[in-house]
Amino acid sequence: MVFKQGLYQKYAKEHSDLTELVETIRLYEKLKVRIAENRELLSENDEEIRTMAKEEIPVLQKEQADLEEKIKILLLPKDPNDDKNVFLEIRAGTGGDEAGLFVGDLFRMYARYAESQGWRVEIVSSSPAGGMGGFKEIIAQIDGRGAYSRMKYESGTHRVQRVPVTEAQGRIHTSAVTVAIMPEAEEVEVTIDPNDLRIDVYRSTGHGGQSVNTTDSAVRITHIPTGLVVTCQDEKSQHKNKAKALRILRSRLLEIEQQKQKAEIDRDRKSQIGSGERSERIRTYNYPQNRVTDHRINLTLYKLDLILEGDLNEVIESLAAEERMRMLEKVG
Repeated sequence: MVFKQGLYQKYAKEHSDLTELVETIRLYEKLKVRIAENRELLSENDEEIRTMAKEEIPVLQKEQADLEEKIKILLLPKDPNDDKNVFLEIRAGTGGDEAGLFVGDLFRMYARYAESQGWRVEIVSSSPAGGMGGFKEIIAQIDGRGAYSRMKYESGTHRVQRVPVTEAQGRIHTSAVTVAIMPEAEEVEVTIDPNDLRIDVYRSTGHGGQSVNTTDSAVRITHIPTGLVVTCQDEKSQHKNKAKALRILRSRLLEIEQQKQKAEIDRDRKSQIGSGERSERIRTYNYPQNRVTDHRINLTLYKLDLILEGDLNEVIESLAAEERMRMLEKVG
């Protein structure tokens, strides 16, 4: 029997998830037996044995409660996208040059976080912001197991409050940047009709509009039914640029479809956790106070410097824990 690589990986992941659940349930059953045995020992004549049993029961009950919680979490419905690679898109919003600079700051933050997780980051396309540096937008692919499960909470509007380098009066300016996290779509998930595409090729351009190369290697793909436009010019090969642009387009189309399904299933959902709405203000980065506030869960941390170096674990773990709690409440 010949298995396709993707099918093998799917079954291997399912086996891994089930193995953890089965082993946790077995530990839980063993604890139940040990607690029952200790309760029987409470009726023994030997006082030392009774004392030992009495002391051990609360410890075992605590372990049992922890395992019960773990089993509930393992039984929660899994997001089918959690193990996928992601496309990261960061765009400057309000704030002019400051917003463009902060796009660069956020990209470095995510790149360092990805590095700490052992993931690979590849810039797909970028648009410089001008003389001050930074980017109007930057798109990157992040490859690594569980990338979407950790990064999905980052979609939304990120607000920065700081004193710009050009500000002589020392006044704090507020700027905004939007972040979109999209799971990489597989070809079987999104079928694109070639007749729905308009593909234009042109010469790549760099800073100031100068020609990067002398061949028509840059690619712009327009998906006619939705009006989505994807451009890619980072590669010297037209074929590679086209392949990258199609991957981004496929992921954007998957995101649109999933957002439609999510809205239909749960129109009244109030929580912003992982909703992916780019119009939401999800987080504020305040430089003068070295403060980061995530508005969805009212989490405030006074370690902006460390977070910008990629130390995102505390923020992401808090968001994931909040989502698990809401899911547990929902299932009763």
